[in-house]
Amino acid sequence: MNYRESLDYILRFADYERLPRAGIVWDLKRIERLLERLGNPHLSARTVHVAGTKGKGSTAAMLASILTQAGYKTGFYTSPHLLSYTERIRVNGENISEADWAALVDRLRPHVEAENADGAYGQLTTFEIMTAMAFLHFHDTGAAYQVMEVGLGGRLDATNVVPRPEVCVITSVSYDHTDVLGTTLGQIAGEKAGIVKPGVPVVSAPQFPEAMEAIARICAERNAPLIRIGQDVTWQEIDRSLEGQTFRVRGRRGEYHLHIPLLGRHQIENAANAVAAAEILAEKDAKITPEVIARGLAQVKWPGRLQLVSRRPRVVVDCAHNAYSMQKLIAGLRDNFEYDRLILILGFGADKDIDGMIAEAIRSADKIILVKSRHPRAVPVEKLVERFRAKGGEPATAPDVTAGLRSAMQEAGESGLVCAAGSVFVVAEVMEELGAAG
Repeated sequence: MNYRESLDYILRFADYERLPRAGIVWDLKRIERLLERLGNPHLSARTVHVAGTKGKGSTAAMLASILTQAGYKTGFYTSPHLLSYTERIRVNGENISEADWAALVDRLRPHVEAENADGAYGQLTTFEIMTAMAFLHFHDTGAAYQVMEVGLGGRLDATNVVPRPEVCVITSVSYDHTDVLGTTLGQIAGEKAGIVKPGVPVVSAPQFPEAMEAIARICAERNAPLIRIGQDVTWQEIDRSLEGQTFRVRGRRGEYHLHIPLLGRHQIENAANAVAAAEILAEKDAKITPEVIARGLAQVKWPGRLQLVSRRPRVVVDCAHNAYSMQKLIAGLRDNFEYDRLILILGFGADKDIDGMIAEAIRSADKIILVKSRHPRAVPVEKLVERFRAKGGEPATAPDVTAGLRSAMQEAGESGLVCAAGSVFVVAEVMEELGAAG
């Protein structure tokens, strides 16, 4: 089959990124049995496992870049994608080709259908199939390391099948996917910390007390050494511009003078996560030096995160999709841009903390334009209007993302700033419209 046919095939299965998650049976046995049929390719590379609510993709991208700069063939599995499904499976920073993607689906198809015909543990999902594809591709290409970003949660996520990773990282935990992960930060953090394995070192970003308590408890129960960013590893900002940020990280093995081509102070925290994890890998004989860490961070690419995609007028995109990340986004805009008016283009997925994001948006924006992306789980504009009005806001609307972008750009002029956020899918459509590279 070709690439389009392969996508049509795997999207026929239960895809909980696109469909309601009611009635899901979460069980790792399905993907474990599929991987057994494939010869257990997930065991062929050393694994770095990254969970969290915000910053996990950025941290994972940084670690993959560091390992690549160290001379290792490095696989990187991430989700969701911005512009193409092929972004989810990368080796040394290069997306899997459409031809290789289709060939993988061809190879997996008989094993998927055999497992589903057995049905002992339910039916395989789209995400489980793509995760198996990633492991198989990394095995086929001879990857020495695989950096695996959790899709949702951690404990029952399809990536959580490697029995002993080299290091686990838990980035900032906040409210998200409360329909699945729990309604308190302790519950959510407990699900994220489900990736912790006995004796395997864990790096944790700074957390709210309730979240840190849950993470520390699970690490203690599993005798997993815990390195806390902000205590055991610290950072200090030095300078920033639209080209990136310069900062210093004091790790457990030394001090590092670093630069990242990403905006937002939260990215410095993510870089500290990556440095702490890289130090652990170095302690396990990885050929990672301070120079390698500096090169890896300087060359990291992670689009759609506080990214300037147009200069006249200025348009920024960011994948902020909960209240906490919206706070970080607004702070990042104020830190890095001067503007007399802020125009937000917002669209949301049905499973997000919409009311929390609404409150942040109303406090910060001069004008809000509500849109609905093409994604099946996008909330209709008319329902968003009701929720904004309930909180005292009076937003504008547009029939689609393209129309909202054009209206915002026309209104911004030379001195205003446009920012699209609320959903990775809104960001993707803005980037497509402006021809911004993914």
